[in-house]
Amino acid sequence: MSTLRAKCPDCRTLTAVAFDDEYQCHSCGREFAAGLVRVRSAFGDGGDAMKDGAALALDWPEAAVIEADALEEQSAAVAAQLPRRPLVLGGCCCAHIGAIRGLAERHGRLAVVWLDAHGDLNTPDTSPSGNEWGMPLRMAIDEGSVRPEDVALVGARSLDPPEVAFMQEHGIDDDVTRAVAGADAVYVAFDVDVLRPGEVDAFMPEDGGPTVADAEALLRSLPRVAGLGFTALLGSERNVDPLTRLARAAGL
Repeated sequence: MSTLRAKCPDCRTLTAVAFDDEYQCHSCGREFAAGLVRVRSAFGDGGDAMKDGAALALDWPEAAVIEADALEEQSAAVAAQLPRRPLVLGGCCCAHIGAIRGLAERHGRLAVVWLDAHGDLNTPDTSPSGNEWGMPLRMAIDEGSVRPEDVALVGARSLDPPEVAFMQEHGIDDDVTRAVAGADAVYVAFDVDVLRPGEVDAFMPEDGGPTVADAEALLRSLPRVAGLGFTALLGSERNVDPLTRLARAAGL
């Protein structure tokens, strides 16, 4: 599917056409601030339930659907098919790698606000589980798509010792103001397990965390949001309303 044409959520036809950062449906006239990219993969043991989250009926034009058996294949496809202003819907957190890569190529210095109950900063050598969904932020940093000083890790409360050591060594913390200062654009990687359990139906909820209202306030405060991605969802229709609220708060 072309990133210039998308399936309108109302008409269900390929009549939504990209112009600048937005889409306009030539059939019904609706306008949208972002194009939806569905990433139907999960890289780790027992993660198939996350694939269903990518099928949720969000009210944005469907610009691309990505299904891949290998992580690098997925990342390359996401980066190549990314609309000008993407709303990414995973799948596991690995969906963010291609989004960060594509936006960094497009915008130059990209800041990443990574909202997650977990650090996602492991490597194959440090990961207790070996699941790649615990590594994508580290992958994006190691491949040079984002600099550690341009990263804020918000809401993390289940960190492995090697992740803590990496954060201390590279100055990564939850200071959003520090991370976005001087950046040309901001990508928000939103793993829904960052939220307080019960706010949404998440794959791996953790005690504590912000409410949807808290997260909305943070998203409204961010400058130059070039894209947003939701990951680690279950395919529950109950998730549609909070995700819609959060995306609107980010300006999408």
